[in-house]
Amino acid sequence: MSKSIIDAKALVEQFSAASAKQGEALRKAVGEATLKGLQGRELTLKNIKDVLKSVTAAATKGAAANPASAVDVEAMLTKAFAGMDAALLQAVEANRRALGQLMQQGASLRDGALKKALADVEKMEDMMFATIDKAVQGVPAPMQSAWSHVLDAGKAAGTGTGTKAAATVAQINEQARSALLNLREGRAAGATAAQALLDSYGALASGVLIGMSDALQGVAPVTPAAKASTRPTRKKA
Repeated sequence: MSKSIIDAKALVEQFSAASAKQGEALRKAVGEATLKGLQGRELTLKNIKDVLKSVTAAATKGAAANPASAVDVEAMLTKAFAGMDAALLQAVEANRRALGQLMQQGASLRDGALKKALADVEKMEDMMFATIDKAVQGVPAPMQSAWSHVLDAGKAAGTGTGTKAAATVAQINEQARSALLNLREGRAAGATAAQALLDSYGALASGVLIGMSDALQGVAPVTPAAKASTRPTRKKA
């Protein structure tokens, strides 16, 4: 699969010239850039981290060059975070569909690759916070402080990524329990096909994400209040 390069220059220019009133446009631009980056490679945890680092760096560089007040710049970075969260939520959904497909074809959570894929989904929210935080280490103090406030607020409110990841883990575990209760000899052939897909799981999940693209254009963002009321409790590592 060929890798798609994020247009970092375009993001830098957009953030450096934006006003606080253009926050929604920034959120959309970051979401689209992040999603495009994710669609351009296998959907592995490492590749997701690389995309988040690149997008964070571009947004930070552009915001640092913006003459707006510190309050307005922080609001812009909040929109950047929201854009990355929205894109990563779609990556989680792609994983959910891919995992569900594998389970239907006879894969088991005893398979190492599938077990790892589900564990990576569970880590998505924590990985997002950690990756962004690491990406802004060493940037000018005002930018680092602004990002610190944005990340603290995100942790307090919760993210769409975290909510979706927790629901996905619960769903796949339930699907695995149901499969154990309904084992039949005919599942053997399906298990063989599932193993073939497991061997290239990252490519499978990425293909699902690309296939979702058109349908996701009109998805409304999840509000913090809605997320707080529906978000399952997650065990901390």
